[in-house]
Amino acid sequence: MSRSSFVAPALALCFGALLALPAALAAPATPAPKEVRAVLVTMFEIGEDRGDQAGEFQLWLERRELTERIAFPAHHDLYYDPASKLLVMVTGIGTAKAAASVMMLGMDPRFDLTRAYWLVAGISGVDPEDASIGSAAWAEYLVDGDLAHEIDPREMPEDWKYGYLARYTDEPFDADRPEPTGELFRLNPALTEWAYQLTKDIALPDYESLAGTRERYTEHPKAQKPPFVLKGDNLAALTFWHGEILNDWANDWVDYWTDGEGEFVTSAMEETGTMQSITWLDRAGRVDRDRVMVLRTASNYTMPPPGVSAAENLLAENEGYAGLDASLESAYLVGSRVIDTLLANWDRYGPRPPTPADLASP
Repeated sequence: MSRSSFVAPALALCFGALLALPAALAAPATPAPKEVRAVLVTMFEIGEDRGDQAGEFQLWLERRELTERIAFPAHHDLYYDPASKLLVMVTGIGTAKAAASVMMLGMDPRFDLTRAYWLVAGISGVDPEDASIGSAAWAEYLVDGDLAHEIDPREMPEDWKYGYLARYTDEPFDADRPEPTGELFRLNPALTEWAYQLTKDIALPDYESLAGTRERYTEHPKAQKPPFVLKGDNLAALTFWHGEILNDWANDWVDYWTDGEGEFVTSAMEETGTMQSITWLDRAGRVDRDRVMVLRTASNYTMPPPGVSAAENLLAENEGYAGLDASLESAYLVGSRVIDTLLANWDRYGPRPPTPADLASP
């Protein structure tokens, strides 16, 4: 018998043995994704993550058992509490960064977000017609302030109130308004109401430093009140705007897109970007869109007090928001009540979102 007649069977046996190697010798299995029951979404931090002037993230890191720091190749690393299964993120400022960060998280195979609640908790401007600095507002409607057509007011027709109009329309606030394609998002109304009812009686911090700013708003009674919890809707725009005219526009714009159901209360820069990503992630089966809440706390007013120009007030705010620390504390206090209630009652709220009726049952 030739040598080759022995070699071929031997090679076949070796190849078969390699195929039968135990799975332990193969490539390591992919770890199971971390279960996430709540995502706390903040937008910015100031300086260091600990021990200095706080931004939206710092109080959560300092006061929670966020023992796992998870590398995240976006704006900021993630932090996770393996016991409560709370995940905290910092998206970066603006609709673009928020959308990109949330989409990146939603598609990350390291996390199971299918039953996670999302709480956006950040600071904002507030309409002095509705609330005071330090107050906390739960939004049901999120309106985008960027998707539009615009003409400089100095060139607009004389019968136009603003040089800003919805896309595919012929004039500002055209009655033939198109269906929104990113201009409007409505959150789960029952969940929003539940969060409001759960937190509406929380005593918010009323720092002595707030009084001097509040008392200047002599024509706005609600702006002079101590901080409180309310329901009020959010306008998101990449441009930080300020002044009485733009405040009127914000009210009209929110009213227009919500068919009069919404009420402009807070101005911020991220919500519609966040919700655009969550809407598409929901379609992909990665998240549940009905588990999103938006809480904005007032660090500053969206228009100046009587006797102060918009430019003067805006430039003064560049030196620091009068209600920054109070609004950060309010966001933590109110947001914590919601997060803790959801996580402590996971047997009830894991399978389905709460409704106001749950507050009446033991």
